[in-house]
Amino acid sequence: MSKPTFPLNAWYAAAYDVELKRSLLARTICNKPVVLYRKENGAAVALADACWHRLVPLSLGRLEGDNVICGYHGLEYDETGRCVYMPSQETINPSACVKSYPIAEKHRFVWIWPGDPALADPALIPDMHWNQDPDWAADGKLIEVKCDYRLVVDNLMDLTHETFVHGSSIGNRAVAEAPFEASHSDRFAYITRWMEDIDPPPFWRKQYGKPGRVDRWQIIRFEAPCTVTIDVGVAEAGSGAPQGDRSKGVNGYVLNTITPSTDKTCLYFWAFARNYDLRNQTRTHELREGVAGVFREDEEVLEAQQRAIDANPDHQFYNLNIDAGSMWARKLIDRMIEAEQEPARLHVAAAE
Repeated sequence: MSKPTFPLNAWYAAAYDVELKRSLLARTICNKPVVLYRKENGAAVALADACWHRLVPLSLGRLEGDNVICGYHGLEYDETGRCVYMPSQETINPSACVKSYPIAEKHRFVWIWPGDPALADPALIPDMHWNQDPDWAADGKLIEVKCDYRLVVDNLMDLTHETFVHGSSIGNRAVAEAPFEASHSDRFAYITRWMEDIDPPPFWRKQYGKPGRVDRWQIIRFEAPCTVTIDVGVAEAGSGAPQGDRSKGVNGYVLNTITPSTDKTCLYFWAFARNYDLRNQTRTHELREGVAGVFREDEEVLEAQQRAIDANPDHQFYNLNIDAGSMWARKLIDRMIEAEQEPARLHVAAAE
């Protein structure tokens, strides 16, 4: 049996809050088919997307009040997953139920916990507060990427690829040449890169809105198992940004959380938040579409990488200095997986 690539005891983004309505939304989360919907009072519900009777996806059925009606034989399930009606009989089989998943809403996302419900502490939801902070303007999208979610994490932890993949927008030679610092804790990994006294790339030249050279920063924070927030921006060269004074510049956050859908596909939720020109909806729209174009370039590379990995399953990768962030991110993911596997190993050992 192959080693799992993602932990189950974690909060994963299942949808943007605006995606969830009074209708049935099918998603696959960590290889588990799930159906999501809102009750009449607006509360979110997540059930296993398979009828107890014949495993037909409940998402092919319909909502009636707060209950899901199977579209095949009409079995009816409440928000807890309990079957409350069976056609042509008064007695309901007591085993007739489907799994209900812990669910929470925060930072404009609907989060689901696919593991042990007793461990589903909302305090563990990743920090993406910029997405709803009134001091920031944010918007984003969902990309369904045909690759292992860890490849997206790798991509975000090593931004030197901007020089080569995004040279017409956010990348230039300074990104690949600038030194960086890597650090980590039990749950987080960080990469900090400052590019001082450089010409800004096209994207940041437009955001900055002034001529001249800049100091640019990229401060990446990985939160295990799959969330990456990137503090980015530029300020007038020599104005003190590296020392903490960003007043003569513009600041943004690239917010990313990547949910494993299957072992080789993922749901990539992202948003770009800024702390300038907050009420300009035109700029918000332009930024969302501009960043979406940048991420389409990443999507093309990542899906090509996954195809190459599938074609060369025994290939061993070599790590460069620039891979420090992704290496630590993978170590933190592996630790979460191993922590889940340890009780099972102890149980087997005790039985033997």
